[in-house]
Amino acid sequence: MLNEEQQMLRDMAAEWVRDRLPVTALRSLYGHDGGGRPDAEGFDPAAWAEMAQMGWTGILVPEAQGGSDFGCRSMGLVLEELGRTLGASPLLSSALVAASALRLGGTEAQQARWLPGIADGSAIGTLAAEEGSQHEREKIALAAMAVGDGWVLNGIKRPVQDGMAATFAIVAARTHGLPGDRDGITLFLVASDTPGLSREALDQIDARRPALFSFDNVTVSADAVLGEVGKGIDLLDSLFDRAAIGLAAEMLGNASQAFDTTLDYLKTRVQFGAIIGSFQALQHRAAEMFGELQLARSAVEAALDAMDANDPALPALASLAKATVGETLHGISSQMVQLHGGIGMTHEHDAGLYLKRARMAAQCYGSTAWHRERWARLNGY
Repeated sequence: MLNEEQQMLRDMAAEWVRDRLPVTALRSLYGHDGGGRPDAEGFDPAAWAEMAQMGWTGILVPEAQGGSDFGCRSMGLVLEELGRTLGASPLLSSALVAASALRLGGTEAQQARWLPGIADGSAIGTLAAEEGSQHEREKIALAAMAVGDGWVLNGIKRPVQDGMAATFAIVAARTHGLPGDRDGITLFLVASDTPGLSREALDQIDARRPALFSFDNVTVSADAVLGEVGKGIDLLDSLFDRAAIGLAAEMLGNASQAFDTTLDYLKTRVQFGAIIGSFQALQHRAAEMFGELQLARSAVEAALDAMDANDPALPALASLAKATVGETLHGISSQMVQLHGGIGMTHEHDAGLYLKRARMAAQCYGSTAWHRERWARLNGY
């Protein structure tokens, strides 16, 4: 159940997203439509500034640093509405993941340095931890060597979500041990303009712009360490859990709108002299999609509430939410294309855009299969 303030936030977000970031706005990010640019950041900077003015970027930032401290459930409401129209923005990477990193592991000085910027939208943070496609956090190989009073970083990170837009990154590096060891991983706060750090945009079928980060003797000071040296894996696990839950909320919005759009089509499309929604076989498909959608919503909302409550079951709930909504969105987006027939196969129709986003989101912060196996492992199976 939502309180009055959360209800107002959801209604405001729904109205703004429909007006300011409809699906047509996403099409402008595709280069082959004529409006997108190869060097684009993958979102609309003007719309991002409006999000900051409405306070969305400060939902998880304490009031002392300029935020509203409105809670993870509230952040999930906004992400879900953005997901409904495939609205692209760095809100998840910055206002949820980076803000959580600073709140969970940052010193007072680090929080004072970065959180006000996150809250007002002038600073965009991201998590630079992945180094391949298998989501194996223990296999981090990017090296950080202690030199004098600081550290020197060498290696690569890819993909870094919203990496082309980020002004700073939480970088996971190995300060000792070998890839595969949980011990020896340290998190660093690294500004994007630090000498030796270069970024290369990576293309995705959903028009988002992650990046490849290359570290060539990147030097940071000792106060760039986030948390404890060599003991960063637990914090990193927590950040991935929060990222997975936030993305699951966005994917829930994707699936909800894909279902609503498909249902409207079934109610209006005439074939063989009848509304196709009157065909029993298609009614069964719609009923199955609706049921799966309700199960996914329950899993996502439980995970969001667990973040607010610091529930020790958060890891399992995070994987349950990501796996459940991943399977649901995969199915609904596929049915959306199929039930719309030939038009569903065209780029001009929304169906293909939802399918593309479904396939990309399913791979971010752990695939559906990865989270399914993790949930089973955490529950003793």
